[in-house]
Amino acid sequence: MARKKKSKAQKAAKNNALREPEELAKAPHTFVVHRGHVGTNVTALTENMRQVMEPYTASNLKLRKKNVLKDMVAIAGPLGVTNFLMFSKTPAGTNLRIARLPRGPTLYFKVLKYSLCHDIVSALKRPQTFEGQYRHPPLLVLNNFKDAPSTGNDAKEGNFAANPRKLCVSMFQNMFPSINIHKVKLGQVSRCVSFSYDREKDLIEFRHYNIAVKPMGMSRRMKKLLMRNELPDLSKYTDISEFLTQMPGDGSASESEAELDGPHNEVEVSRGVGGRGNIVNQQSAIRLTELGPRLTLQLVKIEDGMCAGEVLYHGLVEKTKEEIEETLRLKKEKEKLRHKRKCEQARNVAKKNQDKADQKKKSLAGMKRDRPDSDENDDWYRKEVGEEPDSISAEGNAGGKTKVKKSAKVAPPPRKTAKFAKSGPPKKPAGKVLGRKASFGRKK
Repeated sequence: MARKKKSKAQKAAKNNALREPEELAKAPHTFVVHRGHVGTNVTALTENMRQVMEPYTASNLKLRKKNVLKDMVAIAGPLGVTNFLMFSKTPAGTNLRIARLPRGPTLYFKVLKYSLCHDIVSALKRPQTFEGQYRHPPLLVLNNFKDAPSTGNDAKEGNFAANPRKLCVSMFQNMFPSINIHKVKLGQVSRCVSFSYDREKDLIEFRHYNIAVKPMGMSRRMKKLLMRNELPDLSKYTDISEFLTQMPGDGSASESEAELDGPHNEVEVSRGVGGRGNIVNQQSAIRLTELGPRLTLQLVKIEDGMCAGEVLYHGLVEKTKEEIEETLRLKKEKEKLRHKRKCEQARNVAKKNQDKADQKKKSLAGMKRDRPDSDENDDWYRKEVGEEPDSISAEGNAGGKTKVKKSAKVAPPPRKTAKFAKSGPPKKPAGKVLGRKASFGRKK
Protein backbone atom coordinates (compact mmCIF):
# COMPACT_ATOMS: atom_id res chain seq x y z
CA MET A 1 0.00 0.00 0.00
CA ALA A 2 1.43 3.38 -1.01
CA ARG A 3 2.24 5.87 1.69
CA LYS A 4 0.10 8.96 2.04
CA LYS A 5 1.95 12.07 0.92
CA LYS A 6 2.48 14.80 3.50
CA SER A 7 0.97 18.19 2.85
CA LYS A 8 3.05 21.33 2.48
CA ALA A 9 1.91 22.57 5.89
CA GLN A 10 3.07 19.38 7.61
CA LYS A 11 6.46 19.52 5.86
CA ALA A 12 6.92 23.18 6.80
CA ALA A 13 5.96 22.46 10.42
CA LYS A 14 8.46 19.60 10.57
CA ASN A 15 11.26 21.75 9.13
CA ASN A 16 10.49 24.57 11.56
CA ALA A 17 10.50 22.11 14.47
CA LEU A 18 13.96 20.92 13.44
CA ARG A 19 15.26 24.48 13.31
CA GLU A 20 13.78 25.55 16.66
CA PRO A 21 15.99 25.68 19.76
CA GLU A 22 15.57 22.88 22.27
CA GLU A 23 14.03 25.14 24.92
CA LEU A 24 11.49 26.50 22.47
CA ALA A 25 10.59 23.05 21.13
CA LYS A 26 10.05 21.65 24.64
CA ALA A 27 7.92 24.58 25.81
CA PRO A 28 4.15 23.90 25.96
CA HIS A 29 2.22 25.38 23.05
CA THR A 30 -1.47 26.21 23.08
CA PHE A 31 -4.42 26.56 20.72
CA VAL A 32 -7.11 28.98 21.96
CA VAL A 33 -10.31 28.67 19.92
CA HIS A 34 -14.07 29.00 20.22
CA ARG A 35 -16.55 26.42 19.00
CA GLY A 36 -19.93 27.17 17.50
CA HIS A 37 -21.74 30.51 17.47
CA VAL A 38 -20.56 32.45 20.52
CA GLY A 39 -21.12 36.15 19.78
CA THR A 40 -18.78 39.15 19.86
CA ASN A 41 -18.00 39.10 23.59
CA VAL A 42 -16.80 35.49 23.73
CA THR A 43 -14.87 36.04 20.49
CA ALA A 44 -13.10 39.00 22.12
CA LEU A 45 -12.46 36.84 25.21
CA THR A 46 -10.81 34.23 22.97
CA GLU A 47 -8.51 36.89 21.50
CA ASN A 48 -7.63 38.12 25.01
CA MET A 49 -6.71 34.60 26.15
CA ARG A 50 -4.49 34.19 23.10
CA GLN A 51 -2.70 37.34 24.19
CA VAL A 52 -2.25 35.91 27.69
CA MET A 53 -0.70 32.70 26.31
CA GLU A 54 1.81 34.57 24.15
CA PRO A 55 4.33 33.85 22.74
CA TYR A 56 3.71 30.07 22.65
CA THR A 57 0.33 30.17 20.93
CA ALA A 58 -1.17 30.62 17.47
CA SER A 59 -2.15 34.30 17.54
CA ASN A 60 -3.72 34.36 14.06
CA LEU A 61 -5.33 30.93 14.08
CA LYS A 62 -8.40 30.83 11.84
CA LEU A 63 -10.93 28.02 11.65
CA ARG A 64 -13.74 27.31 9.24
CA LYS A 65 -17.22 26.27 10.22
CA LYS A 66 -16.60 22.81 8.76
CA ASN A 67 -13.50 22.19 10.90
CA VAL A 68 -13.99 19.68 13.70
CA LEU A 69 -11.87 18.65 16.66
CA LYS A 70 -10.14 15.92 14.60
CA ASP A 71 -8.80 18.55 12.19
CA MET A 72 -7.22 20.55 15.01
CA VAL A 73 -5.74 17.44 16.63
CA ALA A 74 -4.25 16.36 13.28
CA ILE A 75 -2.42 19.66 12.74
CA ALA A 76 -1.48 20.07 16.42
CA GLY A 77 0.99 17.17 16.36
CA PRO A 78 3.47 18.56 13.78
CA LEU A 79 3.24 22.03 15.37
CA GLY A 80 4.06 20.74 18.86
CA VAL A 81 0.80 21.90 20.44
CA THR A 82 0.22 20.39 23.89
CA ASN A 83 -2.96 22.09 25.17
CA PHE A 84 -6.34 23.21 23.88
CA LEU A 85 -8.43 26.03 25.37
CA MET A 86 -11.92 25.95 23.84
CA PHE A 87 -14.70 28.43 24.59
CA SER A 88 -18.34 27.71 23.81
CA LYS A 89 -21.66 29.32 24.57
CA THR A 90 -25.04 27.76 25.38
CA PRO A 91 -28.33 29.22 26.60
CA ALA A 92 -27.19 28.31 30.13
CA GLY A 93 -23.96 30.35 29.89
CA THR A 94 -20.35 30.35 28.70
CA ASN A 95 -18.13 27.27 29.06
CA LEU A 96 -14.39 26.62 28.92
CA ARG A 97 -12.66 23.31 28.14
CA ILE A 98 -8.96 22.76 28.85
CA ALA A 99 -7.63 19.60 27.19
CA ARG A 100 -4.23 17.95 27.18
CA LEU A 101 -2.94 16.42 23.95
CA PRO A 102 -2.98 13.77 22.69
CA ARG A 103 -5.00 11.59 25.10
CA GLY A 104 -6.43 14.01 27.64
CA PRO A 105 -7.58 14.55 30.30
CA THR A 106 -10.15 17.29 29.69
CA LEU A 107 -11.37 19.78 32.29
CA TYR A 108 -14.81 21.34 31.89
CA PHE A 109 -15.35 24.75 33.50
CA LYS A 110 -18.37 26.99 33.64
CA VAL A 111 -17.47 30.68 33.24
CA LEU A 112 -19.66 32.41 35.81
CA LYS A 113 -18.26 35.92 35.23
CA TYR A 114 -15.65 37.46 32.98
CA SER A 115 -14.26 40.89 32.06
CA LEU A 116 -12.38 41.74 28.90
CA CYS A 117 -9.00 43.46 28.68
CA HIS A 118 -10.61 46.59 27.29
CA ASP A 119 -12.86 46.90 30.34
CA ILE A 120 -9.98 46.38 32.79
CA VAL A 121 -7.58 48.82 31.12
CA SER A 122 -10.20 51.54 30.70
CA ALA A 123 -11.00 51.39 34.43
CA LEU A 124 -7.35 51.98 35.47
CA LYS A 125 -5.94 55.46 36.04
CA ARG A 126 -2.41 54.50 34.93
CA PRO A 127 -2.52 51.32 32.80
CA GLN A 128 0.81 49.57 32.24
CA THR A 129 0.86 48.54 28.58
CA PHE A 130 3.94 48.86 26.39
CA GLU A 131 5.55 47.33 23.31
CA GLY A 132 7.30 44.02 23.85
CA GLN A 133 5.21 43.15 26.89
CA TYR A 134 4.15 39.79 25.40
CA ARG A 135 7.49 38.66 24.01
CA HIS A 136 8.11 36.34 26.94
CA PRO A 137 5.80 33.89 28.76
CA PRO A 138 4.22 34.88 32.08
CA LEU A 139 4.91 33.50 35.54
CA LEU A 140 2.38 31.13 37.06
CA VAL A 141 1.11 31.75 40.60
CA LEU A 142 -1.19 29.21 42.34
CA ASN A 143 -2.96 30.21 45.55
CA ASN A 144 -4.83 28.08 48.15
CA PHE A 145 -4.85 24.86 46.15
CA LYS A 146 -3.06 22.98 48.89
CA ASP A 147 -5.98 23.61 51.21
CA ALA A 148 -8.53 22.34 48.68
CA PRO A 149 -10.99 19.90 50.29
CA SER A 150 -11.11 16.25 49.25
CA THR A 151 -14.14 14.01 49.04
CA GLY A 152 -14.39 10.33 49.92
CA ASN A 153 -11.88 7.92 51.42
CA ASP A 154 -9.71 7.68 48.29
CA ALA A 155 -8.02 11.05 48.84
CA LYS A 156 -4.99 9.41 50.45
CA GLU A 157 -4.45 7.27 47.36
CA GLY A 158 -4.25 10.32 45.09
CA ASN A 159 -7.44 9.57 43.19
CA PHE A 160 -8.47 12.56 41.08
CA ALA A 161 -12.13 11.76 41.59
CA ALA A 162 -11.57 12.26 45.33
CA ASN A 163 -9.46 15.43 44.99
CA PRO A 164 -9.94 16.93 41.50
CA ARG A 165 -8.06 20.13 42.43
CA LYS A 166 -4.79 18.21 42.21
CA LEU A 167 -5.47 17.52 38.56
CA CYS A 168 -6.34 21.21 38.05
CA VAL A 169 -2.96 22.19 39.51
CA SER A 170 -1.17 19.75 37.20
CA MET A 171 -3.04 21.03 34.14
CA PHE A 172 -2.35 24.69 34.97
CA GLN A 173 1.34 23.99 35.49
CA ASN A 174 1.64 22.16 32.17
CA MET A 175 0.07 25.08 30.30
CA PHE A 176 3.06 27.37 30.97
CA PRO A 177 6.80 26.74 30.54
CA SER A 178 8.85 25.88 33.60
CA ILE A 179 11.45 28.37 34.84
CA ASN A 180 15.08 27.57 35.55
CA ILE A 181 16.07 29.96 38.34
CA HIS A 182 19.74 29.67 37.37
CA LYS A 183 19.20 30.71 33.75
CA VAL A 184 16.18 33.02 33.87
CA LYS A 185 16.74 36.69 33.06
CA LEU A 186 14.86 38.97 35.42
CA GLY A 187 14.48 41.61 32.75
CA GLN A 188 12.31 39.22 30.74
CA VAL A 189 9.86 38.63 33.59
CA SER A 190 7.18 41.22 32.90
CA ARG A 191 3.85 39.39 33.45
CA CYS A 192 2.26 36.88 35.78
CA VAL A 193 -0.89 34.74 35.72
CA SER A 194 -2.69 33.93 38.96
CA PHE A 195 -5.12 31.07 39.72
CA SER A 196 -6.68 31.44 43.16
CA TYR A 197 -8.97 28.84 44.72
CA ASP A 198 -11.85 30.07 46.90
CA ARG A 199 -12.57 27.27 49.34
CA GLU A 200 -15.88 28.66 50.63
CA LYS A 201 -17.46 29.20 47.21
CA ASP A 202 -15.56 26.37 45.48
CA LEU A 203 -14.52 28.71 42.64
CA ILE A 204 -11.28 29.50 40.79
CA GLU A 205 -10.36 33.13 40.10
CA PHE A 206 -8.14 33.90 37.12
CA ARG A 207 -6.12 37.14 36.95
CA HIS A 208 -3.45 38.53 34.64
CA TYR A 209 -0.98 41.20 35.87
CA ASN A 210 1.91 43.32 34.67
CA ILE A 211 5.03 43.27 36.87
CA ALA A 212 6.96 46.50 37.49
CA VAL A 213 9.84 47.21 39.89
CA LYS A 214 9.87 50.73 41.37
CA PRO A 215 12.55 52.32 43.57
CA MET A 216 11.79 53.04 47.23
CA GLY A 217 13.02 55.54 49.83
CA MET A 218 12.84 58.66 47.68
CA SER A 219 10.33 61.41 47.13
CA ARG A 220 8.06 61.62 44.14
CA ARG A 221 10.04 64.58 42.81
CA MET A 222 13.21 62.48 42.84
CA LYS A 223 11.40 59.67 41.02
CA LYS A 224 10.19 62.09 38.39
CA LEU A 225 13.68 63.45 37.94
CA LEU A 226 15.20 59.95 37.56
CA MET A 227 12.46 58.20 35.62
CA ARG A 228 11.53 60.85 33.06
CA ASN A 229 13.52 61.75 29.97
CA GLU A 230 12.77 65.48 30.20
CA LEU A 231 13.89 67.78 33.02
CA PRO A 232 11.28 69.72 35.05
CA ASP A 233 11.03 73.51 35.06
CA LEU A 234 13.61 74.76 37.62
CA SER A 235 13.44 78.48 36.75
CA LYS A 236 11.78 79.46 40.03
CA TYR A 237 14.37 77.67 42.16
CA THR A 238 17.85 78.98 43.04
CA ASP A 239 19.15 75.47 43.66
CA ILE A 240 18.04 71.99 42.65
CA SER A 241 18.01 70.99 46.33
CA GLU A 242 15.01 73.28 46.83
CA PHE A 243 13.10 71.31 44.21
CA LEU A 244 14.01 67.98 45.79
CA THR A 245 13.50 68.92 49.47
CA GLN A 246 10.34 71.03 49.11
CA MET A 247 7.63 69.88 51.51
CA PRO A 248 4.19 68.80 50.31
CA GLY A 249 2.56 71.78 51.99
CA ASP A 250 4.52 74.11 49.75
CA GLY A 251 2.62 73.06 46.66
CA SER A 252 4.56 69.93 45.74
CA ALA A 253 3.06 66.51 45.30
CA SER A 254 2.73 64.08 48.18
CA GLU A 255 5.35 61.38 48.70
CA SER A 256 2.67 58.74 49.26
CA GLU A 257 1.88 56.37 46.43
CA ALA A 258 -1.44 54.83 45.47
CA GLU A 259 -0.11 51.44 46.53
CA LEU A 260 1.44 51.27 49.98
CA ASP A 261 4.89 49.77 50.24
CA GLY A 262 5.73 47.25 52.92
CA PRO A 263 7.45 43.95 53.61
CA HIS A 264 4.93 42.14 51.41
CA ASN A 265 6.25 43.74 48.19
CA GLU A 266 9.81 44.87 49.06
CA VAL A 267 12.74 43.08 47.39
CA GLU A 268 16.45 43.63 47.06
CA VAL A 269 17.31 44.44 43.47
CA SER A 270 19.98 42.39 41.72
CA ARG A 271 21.60 42.82 38.35
CA GLY A 272 19.49 42.54 35.24
CA VAL A 273 16.29 44.04 36.66
CA GLY A 274 14.67 46.56 34.35
CA GLY A 275 13.21 49.89 35.36
CA ARG A 276 14.70 53.32 35.91
CA GLY A 277 15.85 54.41 39.32
CA ASN A 278 16.51 50.87 40.58
CA ILE A 279 19.92 50.53 42.23
CA VAL A 280 21.69 47.21 42.69
CA ASN A 281 21.55 45.85 46.27
CA GLN A 282 18.93 48.44 47.24
CA GLN A 283 15.32 47.94 48.27
CA SER A 284 12.65 48.31 45.57
CA ALA A 285 8.92 47.65 45.47
CA ILE A 286 7.11 45.24 43.14
CA ARG A 287 3.94 46.72 41.68
CA LEU A 288 1.27 44.62 39.96
CA THR A 289 -1.07 46.25 37.45
CA GLU A 290 -3.94 44.20 36.10
CA LEU A 291 -4.01 43.67 32.35
CA GLY A 292 -7.04 41.42 31.96
CA PRO A 293 -9.01 39.39 31.19
CA ARG A 294 -10.63 38.37 34.47
CA LEU A 295 -12.45 35.02 34.83
CA THR A 296 -14.43 33.29 37.56
CA LEU A 297 -14.46 29.53 36.88
CA GLN A 298 -16.40 26.63 38.36
CA LEU A 299 -15.13 23.10 37.80
CA VAL A 300 -17.97 20.97 36.41
CA LYS A 301 -16.46 17.76 35.05
CA ILE A 302 -13.22 15.90 34.35
CA GLU A 303 -12.98 13.36 31.52
CA ASP A 304 -10.21 10.85 30.96
CA GLY A 305 -9.83 11.24 27.17
CA MET A 306 -9.66 14.05 24.67
CA CYS A 307 -13.17 15.50 25.09
CA ALA A 308 -14.48 11.93 25.19
CA GLY A 309 -13.85 9.22 27.72
CA GLU A 310 -14.59 8.01 31.19
CA VAL A 311 -15.88 10.66 33.59
CA LEU A 312 -13.40 10.88 36.47
CA TYR A 313 -15.23 13.62 38.37
CA HIS A 314 -18.57 15.41 38.12
CA GLY A 315 -19.37 18.40 40.30
CA LEU A 316 -23.15 18.33 39.73
CA VAL A 317 -24.01 14.62 39.59
CA GLU A 318 -23.01 12.07 42.22
CA LYS A 319 -23.24 8.33 41.53
CA THR A 320 -22.84 5.26 43.68
CA LYS A 321 -20.43 2.46 42.88
CA GLU A 322 -23.26 0.33 41.48
CA GLU A 323 -24.34 3.12 39.15
CA ILE A 324 -20.77 3.68 38.00
CA GLU A 325 -20.33 -0.04 37.28
CA GLU A 326 -23.61 -0.12 35.36
CA THR A 327 -22.52 2.89 33.30
CA LEU A 328 -19.21 1.22 32.47
CA ARG A 329 -20.99 -2.00 31.51
CA LEU A 330 -23.34 -0.15 29.13
CA LYS A 331 -20.41 1.71 27.67
CA LYS A 332 -18.54 -1.55 26.99
CA GLU A 333 -21.62 -3.03 25.33
CA LYS A 334 -21.93 0.01 23.09
CA GLU A 335 -18.26 -0.27 22.22
CA LYS A 336 -18.67 -3.95 21.33
CA LEU A 337 -21.71 -3.19 19.18
CA ARG A 338 -19.84 -0.40 17.42
CA HIS A 339 -16.88 -2.71 16.76
CA LYS A 340 -19.23 -5.42 15.45
CA ARG A 341 -20.92 -2.99 13.06
CA LYS A 342 -17.56 -1.73 11.90
CA CYS A 343 -16.36 -5.28 11.14
CA GLU A 344 -19.60 -6.08 9.33
CA GLN A 345 -19.27 -2.95 7.25
CA ALA A 346 -15.69 -3.88 6.37
CA ARG A 347 -16.85 -7.36 5.26
CA ASN A 348 -19.61 -5.86 3.11
CA VAL A 349 -17.16 -3.50 1.45
CA ALA A 350 -14.73 -6.38 0.77
CA LYS A 351 -17.54 -8.52 -0.69
CA LYS A 352 -18.67 -5.68 -2.91
CA ASN A 353 -15.13 -5.16 -4.21
CA GLN A 354 -14.79 -8.91 -4.86
CA ASP A 355 -18.06 -8.96 -6.82
CA LYS A 356 -16.81 -6.07 -8.93
CA ALA A 357 -13.56 -7.92 -9.63
CA ASP A 358 -15.42 -11.11 -10.63
CA GLN A 359 -17.72 -9.19 -12.93
CA LYS A 360 -14.73 -7.52 -14.55
CA LYS A 361 -13.08 -10.92 -15.14
CA LYS A 362 -16.26 -12.25 -16.76
CA SER A 363 -16.47 -9.24 -19.04
CA LEU A 364 -12.85 -9.61 -20.11
CA ALA A 365 -13.38 -13.32 -20.70
CA GLY A 366 -16.36 -12.57 -22.94
CA MET A 367 -14.34 -10.03 -24.92
CA LYS A 368 -11.51 -12.53 -25.38
CA ARG A 369 -13.65 -15.51 -26.38
CA ASP A 370 -12.46 -17.81 -29.23
CA ARG A 371 -12.73 -16.45 -32.76
CA PRO A 372 -13.77 -18.57 -35.87
CA ASP A 373 -11.04 -20.83 -37.36
CA SER A 374 -9.38 -20.18 -40.72
CA ASP A 375 -11.33 -23.01 -42.40
CA GLU A 376 -14.62 -21.45 -41.41
CA ASN A 377 -13.42 -18.10 -42.74
CA ASP A 378 -12.48 -19.72 -46.08
CA ASP A 379 -15.90 -21.38 -46.41
CA TRP A 380 -17.62 -18.14 -45.62
CA TYR A 381 -15.55 -16.28 -48.23
CA ARG A 382 -16.29 -18.88 -50.93
CA LYS A 383 -19.99 -18.77 -50.13
CA GLU A 384 -20.34 -15.01 -50.10
CA VAL A 385 -17.86 -13.96 -52.82
CA GLY A 386 -17.84 -17.06 -55.01
CA GLU A 387 -14.05 -17.13 -55.41
CA GLU A 388 -11.13 -18.85 -53.79
CA PRO A 389 -9.47 -16.77 -51.04
CA ASP A 390 -5.85 -15.80 -51.67
CA SER A 391 -4.78 -15.14 -48.08
CA ILE A 392 -6.68 -14.64 -44.88
CA SER A 393 -4.84 -13.18 -41.87
CA ALA A 394 -6.84 -13.28 -38.72
CA GLU A 395 -3.95 -12.87 -36.29
CA GLY A 396 -3.26 -9.56 -34.61
CA ASN A 397 -6.51 -7.92 -35.68
CA ALA A 398 -8.13 -5.62 -33.15
CA GLY A 399 -11.66 -6.55 -32.21
CA GLY A 400 -11.44 -10.00 -33.90
CA LYS A 401 -11.91 -8.66 -37.43
CA THR A 402 -10.49 -10.58 -40.41
CA LYS A 403 -8.33 -8.99 -43.09
CA VAL A 404 -8.92 -10.40 -46.57
CA LYS A 405 -6.40 -9.83 -49.36
CA LYS A 406 -7.69 -10.19 -52.92
CA SER A 407 -5.57 -10.91 -56.01
CA ALA A 408 -7.33 -8.56 -58.40
CA LYS A 409 -9.50 -5.56 -58.01
CA VAL A 410 -13.13 -5.88 -58.89
CA ALA A 411 -14.12 -3.77 -61.84
CA PRO A 412 -16.52 -1.00 -60.97
CA PRO A 413 -20.05 -1.27 -62.31
CA PRO A 414 -20.84 0.66 -65.54
CA ARG A 415 -21.86 4.21 -65.06
CA LYS A 416 -25.49 4.89 -65.68
CA THR A 417 -26.20 7.41 -68.48
CA ALA A 418 -29.31 9.36 -69.23
CA LYS A 419 -31.67 7.77 -71.74
CA PHE A 420 -33.57 10.02 -74.17
CA ALA A 421 -36.70 9.38 -76.22
CA LYS A 422 -36.62 8.75 -79.99
CA SER A 423 -37.56 12.31 -80.73
CA GLY A 424 -34.28 13.48 -79.16
CA PRO A 425 -33.65 15.83 -76.31
CA PRO A 426 -36.39 18.24 -75.36
CA LYS A 427 -36.47 21.38 -77.43
CA LYS A 428 -36.35 24.83 -76.01
CA PRO A 429 -39.52 26.83 -76.30
CA ALA A 430 -39.60 28.82 -79.55
CA GLY A 431 -39.70 32.56 -79.50
CA LYS A 432 -37.66 33.07 -76.36
CA VAL A 433 -34.06 34.09 -76.38
CA LEU A 434 -32.48 35.28 -73.15
CA GLY A 435 -35.88 36.07 -71.74
CA ARG A 436 -36.99 38.28 -74.67
CA LYS A 437 -39.54 37.53 -77.39
CA ALA A 438 -38.08 36.80 -80.80
CA SER A 439 -39.98 36.80 -84.06
CA PHE A 440 -38.99 34.95 -87.17
CA GLY A 441 -39.63 36.48 -90.58
CA ARG A 442 -40.04 39.98 -91.77
CA LYS A 443 -41.92 42.71 -90.06
CA LYS A 444 -44.83 44.12 -91.89
